Amino acid sequence: MSDGVGLTDTASASASAGLTGTAPALGFAVAVAQFAPGPDKAANLETIARLARTAVQRGASLVVFPEYSSFFVDPIGAESVANAEPLDGPFVTALGSIAAELNAHIIAGMVAESTEAGHFANVLVAVSPVDGLIAQYSKVHLYDAFGGRESDWVEAGTIGTPQTFSIEGVTIGMQTCYDIRFPEVSRWLVDAGADLVVVPAEWVRGPLKEHHWRTLVTARALENTIYVAAADQTPPIGVGASLVVDPMGVTIASLGEREDVAVAWIDPRRIDEVRRVNPALALRRFGNCVL
Repeated sequence: MSDGVGLTDTASASASAGLTGTAPALGFAVAVAQFAPGPDKAANLETIARLARTAVQRGASLVVFPEYSSFFVDPIGAESVANAEPLDGPFVTALGSIAAELNAHIIAGMVAESTEAGHFANVLVAVSPVDGLIAQYSKVHLYDAFGGRESDWVEAGTIGTPQTFSIEGVTIGMQTCYDIRFPEVSRWLVDAGADLVVVPAEWVRGPLKEHHWRTLVTARALENTIYVAAADQTPPIGVGASLVVDPMGVTIASLGEREDVAVAWIDPRRIDEVRRVNPALALRRFGNCVL
């Protein structure tokens, strides 16, 4: 049994995505897939493959997994550094095979090799079913908050031109977890053309943290009039509560605290409709965001 609004079959996936009968002619379905990665890399990949198959069975063309999906221990440290992989290593290669098998795009967080001694890079990778690795993002804002010290072990990403990619004419950008507390990151991606921003996360549990998570994800969608698809780790460390929010700030798919997949439809017409009613991007007076 699934909890929350996790879906149990293709028909219910369509209902959660706001679909009745056949899918809309424009856009595609995105899935947020949540689980609790651990130190067993093979087990993590098995879970990713299983959840990705479920997502595709429910209609998804893009499946978004949490931060640190390749390997995770709490607290992060030397063991994480030792398990860092290159971007052409086993984890990304395996994601490519899963994507090709399912004919779907996959985004997941990984522990990647760093050029900084004693550190690793916290990287998101986007993998295409045809072209393999097509975009990457290295976490810019490190989690030195709420008692965490990510910068002790993680190399901060450099700020440059965002790497985006498109599915069915929808441009997709990526950011990671703590980045969601900084509105300029999402605006930076929107200025690069993003219609959908994906947010893999390991959102640590704590007082008010789930409230922060849902509020911040919704705010980034609402203020930029875009879709946001945010996939978190499940307990015992993360809060779960993965969700997809539309450009009007409406949650159109969400999960509770258990391992599961939820699917929603990304419709570019919805973005156009919302921006006609709320032309906030066109009316802003501060110009394009420069980080």
